[in-house]
Amino acid sequence: MSRAATLGNGSLLVGLDMRGQVRDLYYPFVGEPNHVSGASGNFVHRIGVFVDGRMSWLDDPAWQISIGAGENPAAGQLFAVNEAIGITLSSRDIVHNERDVFLRQFHLTNKSNREREIKLFLAQQFRIAESRRGDTAFYDPRVRAIVHYKGKYAFLINAYVEKNQFVDYNIGLFGIEGKEGTYLDAVDGILERNPIEHGSVDSVIGLTTILGAEATAEMTYWIACGESIPAVHALDADVLMEEPVRLITGAESYWEAWLKKEERDLSKLSPVLQTLYNRSLVTIRVHTDNRGGIIASSDTDMLHHGRDTYSYVWPRDAAAIALALDSAGYHDTTKRLYSFLANCAEPGGYLMHKYRTDGVLGSSWHPWMQNGKPRLPIQEDETASVIFTLWQHYDQCRDLEFIESLYNPFIEPAARFMCDYIEPTTGLPQASYDLWEEKYGTSTYTAASVYGGLMAASRFAMMLGKDDDARTYLAVAQRMQGAIIKVLYDHELKMFVKHVNHTEDGELEYDRTIDTSSFYGPLLFGVVEVDDSLMTEAKKTLEKNLEVTGVSRGLVRYQNDNYYRMQDAGSPNPWVITTLWMAQYHIAKAKSLKDLKPALDILEWTASHATQSGVLAEQMHPHTRAHLSTAPLIWSHAEYVLAVDAYLKKIEQLGKN
Repeated sequence: MSRAATLGNGSLLVGLDMRGQVRDLYYPFVGEPNHVSGASGNFVHRIGVFVDGRMSWLDDPAWQISIGAGENPAAGQLFAVNEAIGITLSSRDIVHNERDVFLRQFHLTNKSNREREIKLFLAQQFRIAESRRGDTAFYDPRVRAIVHYKGKYAFLINAYVEKNQFVDYNIGLFGIEGKEGTYLDAVDGILERNPIEHGSVDSVIGLTTILGAEATAEMTYWIACGESIPAVHALDADVLMEEPVRLITGAESYWEAWLKKEERDLSKLSPVLQTLYNRSLVTIRVHTDNRGGIIASSDTDMLHHGRDTYSYVWPRDAAAIALALDSAGYHDTTKRLYSFLANCAEPGGYLMHKYRTDGVLGSSWHPWMQNGKPRLPIQEDETASVIFTLWQHYDQCRDLEFIESLYNPFIEPAARFMCDYIEPTTGLPQASYDLWEEKYGTSTYTAASVYGGLMAASRFAMMLGKDDDARTYLAVAQRMQGAIIKVLYDHELKMFVKHVNHTEDGELEYDRTIDTSSFYGPLLFGVVEVDDSLMTEAKKTLEKNLEVTGVSRGLVRYQNDNYYRMQDAGSPNPWVITTLWMAQYHIAKAKSLKDLKPALDILEWTASHATQSGVLAEQMHPHTRAHLSTAPLIWSHAEYVLAVDAYLKKIEQLGKN
């Protein structure tokens, strides 16, 4: 299930589902740990309305719900209507930019022609530190609020209807001892007020109002997050002193200022494309930890069907996202990322598969043994891409002292590793996993990234007066460029091959699967120019074999891709990333404004596949267009930002000719 809204401030990230319910709550790192989501998929913060003796939770289909981002890209917005009970409920939701507090401003409206007593119930199910053991929840009379805590994590829940603090509550067990959840205590509209429970615990609070016909009541609700109970007490006091609605408005103003930090003219785009651009930037920032790491996604829905989530820092994804942030002018954010990745690098100079945002090595399925022999379980493009994009960062910022601080501990070891990790017979990189994390060998994309990384390292070395290093890196890169064209381009296929492997007898074994990364990698990393005949022919091969002919259209990753492939589809799924790569090819190749039309069509295609709140998925069903895998995927948003920036820049360039 796509997340309808992801709200955050770099240390607290909250994900809302399509019914307005909290499904993810990460604190104190973006992506680590998630204090709500569980593998069963049943952990959720529910919202319900009790009126006329009936209880109706928002996951009831009787509620017609519109949810997403409001006018402010950083705020969530809910509008729910239940005609059967004559109630509308709306909310304005945000994570405060300075305080680790999730705030919601509700408006509850009585659509009946008579006065009625109405109750809003808000239920919380935490899985603190991603474990159900040893949690405690209690009603704290000192602040008249509910506190959930375990170890170094504490969460305080408070709420007001107009000027009156909640008084109805209950605390109990869920998911153990046959207990489904304390939220069920609200079914009769009366809560039992049990003051404490421990183990796998949940809580529910109730807010009561009496509303005349067509009247509306305002209700405010917040979750304060801290590392101790005194800390959340202090945050709660801040919220009360500043007032919740003022904090929401202030946070919205901050994000408006953040988006206007860099002057940009989006007027050449339709309002829909402009909105998606701004929401993409905010979505990227929300998934960026204040200490540098950028996670691939916060959506944990896929955890309910598999072994893990995307809430890790993949250096490759992060490098692509850094390109987008630098393109949009957010250089301070990318500097923190590069410092984070430099600290993650292994002594041998390479980066591993993926990392948590606290800097710890993430989970992996890449073995250290291949065919009984020790092999590095890496994707070498992750190391190379970071060095390549680091040069793009410097080229825009000219922050020489920052680069100098990274050269000895990070850039030089990475460059030497790339020079050493080479097949002597071909001049191509030794085998590693490809960017899709599936095939072990030497892929075209990886080889292109190493070329780009070594060229960047050569420029860094030359700039810092390390002439011997510069010449070495340049020589190896140039040899690799020739090898990519000689060994990896198939003139019969009219396309770069997916990857190549060395057999036991020293022969080369080719995988000629047509792959979008084999097309875009050589262009992105500068192996070939966009007008090279090899690219022209490869583009034709790509479109002939990888374009989706269904309702969704777009480009699949590669032939016969089975990742999240639906049995009823008859085709692999189109990906946002791969389709936007084609847009960037058209932009780079354009010689006139008319030539930009295919790129604009792809930008509009991208917007048409976003949710109402501007969430882009990893991939979509080729016919129904339904989001598949994870959403949001931050790499998808980054490629959209990059494509828009390139499109606008090209319009400006062509207009001057």
